[in-house]
Amino acid sequence: MSAISELFGAGASDYANYRPHYPAPLFAWLTQHSPANRLALDIGCGNGQASRPLCEHFAQVLACDGSFAQLAATEPRANLQLLVADAQQLPIALHCLDLITVAQALHWFADAAFFAQISRLLKPGGLFCAWCYGLLSVSPAVDSIIEQLYYHRLKDYWPAGRSSVDCGYSDITAPFPRLQLPAFAMQQQLNLSQLLGYLNTWSAVQRYKQQRGNPLETLLPALSRAWGDPQQSHNVSWPLHFLAGYPSQSDAYP
Repeated sequence: MSAISELFGAGASDYANYRPHYPAPLFAWLTQHSPANRLALDIGCGNGQASRPLCEHFAQVLACDGSFAQLAATEPRANLQLLVADAQQLPIALHCLDLITVAQALHWFADAAFFAQISRLLKPGGLFCAWCYGLLSVSPAVDSIIEQLYYHRLKDYWPAGRSSVDCGYSDITAPFPRLQLPAFAMQQQLNLSQLLGYLNTWSAVQRYKQQRGNPLETLLPALSRAWGDPQQSHNVSWPLHFLAGYPSQSDAYP
């Protein structure tokens, strides 16, 4: 198990409970732009937040992750097959996939070898789509406190690769032309406890806790004042950023 898989596996239950849900129109778009709707692969699937919606659109979905604990938190589906596998060494037949997705994970393993692999796994005209989301937005007062946590308190605790999320994957070089997707975003109503649960899933928070204790405890008084009634729900938004295209149509790999 890689260090990243181990880090997220340790918080698998919180990840399943508190991570936001991807918007349904995104999966409709993926379905419409795939050459067929028979077989999809979700790489770095975690607890299946993208895999489960894909099951509603594809005859079969393969979902792989390096963390067994994350896969164990996935709700079963009749057409969902789970694999413990390294993203760069996938035990899957060549040229069999209509769609490959990578949700909030490409930055951990995006390199030339990975892109060569997905080109070989996709059918001709098969679609690759990776996406990420960075900081949430609630209100100016709440956002300011979370930005202080993100950029200052946790600055030295983010694993390598997180900077790619901060720039919306614009720093990742893909060997195929990028598709422009609609402006999708996640929207969710959260109370203060749920917000703290989400923040606790951050990889940097987990690393900070291992060395110095929970950084959310010192954040709580200021965050409570900015939030107001802790039982009151606020709309929370996470814009999505994409790297998508048709790798098997590229001349980059034979």
